[in-house]
Amino acid sequence: MTTATRQPPHHDTLTCYCDYHCRLPECVARYRNYERERGRAITAGTWQPLLDAEPVRQHLLKLRTAGITVHRVATITGLQYRQVRAFIQHDYGNAAPRRRRVTREVAAKILAVNAADHTPGNVDCTGSRRRVQALMAIGWPLIYIAERAGIHPSNRSVILSRPTIRATTAQKIAAAYDELRHEKPARHGVRPTSIKRAKQQAAANKWPPPSYWDERMDVIDDPDFEPMYGVTKRLIIAQDANELMRFSGLDRAAAAQRLGVSKSYLDHAFRDHPEYAVEVAA
Repeated sequence: MTTATRQPPHHDTLTCYCDYHCRLPECVARYRNYERERGRAITAGTWQPLLDAEPVRQHLLKLRTAGITVHRVATITGLQYRQVRAFIQHDYGNAAPRRRRVTREVAAKILAVNAADHTPGNVDCTGSRRRVQALMAIGWPLIYIAERAGIHPSNRSVILSRPTIRATTAQKIAAAYDELRHEKPARHGVRPTSIKRAKQQAAANKWPPPSYWDERMDVIDDPDFEPMYGVTKRLIIAQDANELMRFSGLDRAAAAQRLGVSKSYLDHAFRDHPEYAVEVAA
């Protein structure tokens, strides 16, 4: 009988060597360099061993109860979102275990976050709206998301339209997002027609799914970040040509030359996106 070997989530820290028994040459070299530096620091009396991460985890849980999301903690401390999230849950995307050790520097940054200093009554709704839209993109109907987040059914639709939201509600939506983003709606009793309807609405509006945000969690709450999901080169060309032709008086051939494409390509772009087509002499 054989036992499946866990694969390291990455090969740029000591985790793969220590926790996953990775023995790639570069990972072994990284571990040996660490041990050499550690030995020198111990000899010099400057060594600071890793601390138990449980106090950090408990502090994060208290902050979450007070409405301070993991994303907010990451923003305040300047740490990466995944780095902070790893203290309270494992990363479903790569099966990495929950972090149980922490450097003094990281612990100090997180423990210094005071809920009283960072808990606003209302927060921008951008991040909450994007999380809801992402879940709908993989088939979760809005009513199911609202139920998981503890939002009254009569208030569920306002998530997609209002500019601000209560901080505690934003936290509930963030928690629901983390719970549902790797789950299949059908396994939770959601009807196929409801799944299809949610996906169709998301596709029609070009709402990015969780896989799009996995590498962009540092900007999911940023209202100034514009997701380019589902945007093709032809759409961009059609939009840019529309502006050039309307404001600069260029014809299609001149606009295409300015944009570095052929006139035929621009014609196809306008055909695919007629809402941007400009009718001028070619």
